[in-house]
Amino acid sequence: MNATSGSKPHGPLDGITVVEMGQLIAGPFCGQLLGDFGADVIKVESPDKGDVLRQWGQPGYPMFWEILGRNKYSITANLRVEGGQALARQLIGKADILIENFRPGTLERWGMSPEQLMKDNPRLIIVRVSGYGQTGPYSSRAGFGGIGEAMGGWRSIVGEPDRSPSRMGVSIGDSLAATFACLGALAALEARHKTGKGQIVDSSLYEAVLHVMESLVPDYAIADFIRERSGSILPGVAPSNVYPCKDGAFLIAANQDSVFTRLCDVMERPDLAKDERYATHTARGKHQKMLDDIIAEWTKDNTVNALEAMMAEAGIPAGRMFRPADMLADPQFKARDSLIEIEHPKWGKLPMQNVFPKLSGTPGSIRSVAPLSPGVDNQKIYSERLGLSEADLASLKQDGII
Repeated sequence: MNATSGSKPHGPLDGITVVEMGQLIAGPFCGQLLGDFGADVIKVESPDKGDVLRQWGQPGYPMFWEILGRNKYSITANLRVEGGQALARQLIGKADILIENFRPGTLERWGMSPEQLMKDNPRLIIVRVSGYGQTGPYSSRAGFGGIGEAMGGWRSIVGEPDRSPSRMGVSIGDSLAATFACLGALAALEARHKTGKGQIVDSSLYEAVLHVMESLVPDYAIADFIRERSGSILPGVAPSNVYPCKDGAFLIAANQDSVFTRLCDVMERPDLAKDERYATHTARGKHQKMLDDIIAEWTKDNTVNALEAMMAEAGIPAGRMFRPADMLADPQFKARDSLIEIEHPKWGKLPMQNVFPKLSGTPGSIRSVAPLSPGVDNQKIYSERLGLSEADLASLKQDGII
């Protein structure tokens, strides 16, 4: 885990200018991903309080912002008034990518429809993230990540079968929509190399979730099978579960025939691999509960460390349940710099996840902490990119525009 210092590589998107509008997670995460790989991301915040992400986290420790705001400039512009809209249009006119995650129709009401923006800047790529997409009967509805998770099929299959649907402990719907939005932006950039023209990237929360639901729909349509909540297991895939230990819990995934045979040898139960109830993938799936009970009876007499050593030696996919303290101490995290320390003026040494994925030739980097206050880069951006003077900025500030 290395602290950031000195000159950092700018990454493959060096020279690409992104204007990020909107707030919360989906739009800002897309901007963070582009910024991590070298894009100049100019975040537009409201002049009063800025992005509400600045307030998210544990009381007194708003860490959401420190992750999602990194590698960005912050400017302020009141997009609800004509003066702020005019400033935004000037910046967008010089940009490569615009990211917005407002409810569909908001840009249009502000005089910044894609048609208008792309008329002024034909090379502009407009990334639009919303709950339901820009079209269809639901497009005007408000939609947060959890709603997309429900509509996309995620929530209905997460949790214990005898309880109400559960949620993940992170905003997975927002993050998926942002990731697909970033993928779309990069694809649009590649297309622009060939055509010279920008286009609109339409990323909806529910479709982003739907896209990772594997065979959920064809399972129903063709095989008349409906996936249900199954707790910690995937029905029919065994053994693959979290098992009790003397000092915690441990995940073992030995569902392939050869791997299961190795597990049986480690357990000193080679008979299980030959038992017709467990000898094949289909058979193990049918007797999943019985097999899990047998394995749990064995694991409960072992420690997590002992199991980890045995599984590693035998080549069996397995792992402990990591908490933040485990991640910070783990040699694999350290060897790959999965976590990195940022020198932060407020928090001191601030650990966070590094740039991912890793590129061998043009890696991304964390070049700056999240902007400390809304509009901290007003003078730099507005003067360098739009040619505004200090008097212009003072007037805009006095009028509540920035």
